Amino acid sequence: MQEDRRFVRPRRQLVEMLRKKGIEDERVLMAIGKIPRHKLIDTALHTKAYNDTALPIGMGQTISQPFTVAAQTELLNIDKGEKILEIGTGSGYQCMVLCELGADVYSVERHKELYHRAKEALHELGYRAMLKVGDGTLGWSTYAPYDGIVVTAGAPVVPDDLVQQLAIGGRLVIPVGDDTKQMMLRITRVSDNEFEREELADFKFVPLIGEKGWGGS
Repeated sequence: MQEDRRFVRPRRQLVEMLRKKGIEDERVLMAIGKIPRHKLIDTALHTKAYNDTALPIGMGQTISQPFTVAAQTELLNIDKGEKILEIGTGSGYQCMVLCELGADVYSVERHKELYHRAKEALHELGYRAMLKVGDGTLGWSTYAPYDGIVVTAGAPVVPDDLVQQLAIGGRLVIPVGDDTKQMMLRITRVSDNEFEREELADFKFVPLIGEKGWGGS
């Protein structure tokens, strides 16, 4: 579309920046390079759409920093056709990246307004995913088990419901910590009762609200 031409170079520059920052999975970089992030934010922020920074989307939420989205997606190590649960649909940006990688995506959003906005954006841009409004800390047991679960908000602890909804070999990528910074964890389900836990880099996320999160309305 003609409207998108002014964003082609900034999007390409963003991909190169992510590569220099350490993102190695070319599939992830290709996905980031395809998604029109400017369409997911207010027009007043369009000049910042392809900066590597989080931007406000209302309801006290943000569209995640592209590096964070890329890093979490890379840690999931998704194969095409895998079933992935996303906790915190937000703008739909992470969801679109997962769809670009060929995942079968299920996504839970706490805010009804953001849910409707994301659903509309996904439809408009041709992405298919199953969305619902609910408490993401409880997962989405109806469609479990999942090959991967990604949590896009910082949690005080790892919600047990999410761990239990992993398939054998499934990976949970979640930031855990306090309200100032979180450690990115990758938890892999090795068997019914055995889990492997890896601690990765520090990140800063909005808080994960819910029964098994920080609590709130």
